[in-house]
Parts: sequence; C-alpha cells; structure tokens
Amino acid sequence: MLTLAYQEFEKGLHTHAFFKVNNRAMGQDMVQDTFMKTWTYLAKGGKVDVMKAFLYHVLNNLIVDEYRRRKTVSLDILMEKGFEPRLAGTQKNILDVLEGKAALLLIARLPVAYQKIMRMKYVQELSLKEMSLITGQSKNALAVQAHRGLEKLKVLYQLA
Repeated sequence: MLTLAYQEFEKGLHTHAFFKVNNRAMGQDMVQDTFMKTWTYLAKGGKVDVMKAFLYHVLNNLIVDEYRRRKTVSLDILMEKGFEPRLAGTQKNILDVLEGKAALLLIARLPVAYQKIMRMKYVQELSLKEMSLITGQSKNALAVQAHRGLEKLKVLYQLA
C-alpha cells in the first residue's frame, strides 16, 4: 500500500516541498521523512482513509516545523547571495537624526498657530483629513498653514 503511494505521489510531494522550502535537497529529505512517518504510523496500527491527503498533511506539518526552526545563516553564505552588510549608524543617518532634533527644537520658536499644525503633520505624521477632524478647520486651511509654517521653519533653520 505504501509502495503504491510512493510511486503515485512522490513526484507531486517533491514538487510541493521544493516550492515551499526553495531547496531541492531539503525538499527530498522532507518527502522521505513524510513516508517514514507514514510507515511508522501504519506499523503502529494507524488507519489512513485517503493516502494522498494524509501524505500532504504530514509533509505540510514538516514544512511548518522547518519554518519555525530558527536558522543560523553564515555571513559568508549571505554575501555569496549578494547581501552587503551596512554599518548601523552611518554618518548620514546620524546627521539626519541630529537635523531632525534641531528642527523639532525650532518648531517651538514658531508662532503658536503654526506650532500645533507642524507637530501634527511632521511629528505625529497625521494626514490633512485627520488634522481637520481634530482641529475643525478645513483641509485647505491646514495645508496653507503647514506650508507657511514650513517656510518659516526653513528660515529659522538657516539662521540657526
């Protein structure tokens, strides 16, 4: 019974496993494990109603186990595949953070009418629609205030 199932479903199981794990050798190992687990189950007196469904169920469980397993990947292997490591704190990123902090401090020097709008737009990252709901002003009025506030902020930034 298992020999017939192997002959009939082996190719389909290999294809399924390969597309799920993207590794032919690992897929073949999983298919072999599938048949071994099925054989063990049948040897213990288990009953299988639909062999194809049972085999795919076992294979899918093995695939899920593989996904859940933590993988350690060598940096050399990653570099062979085209990965190039970058330093976490590059000089450009540090300058961007510092300039952003300076801009936040400069918002406090804007007129009060612009401070609230600039904080909502650039710190809280709210859309014009969300800002309109909060303030009760029209989206157009808020867009104008945000634009004017940004212009004033640019002037303050150049003076600082």
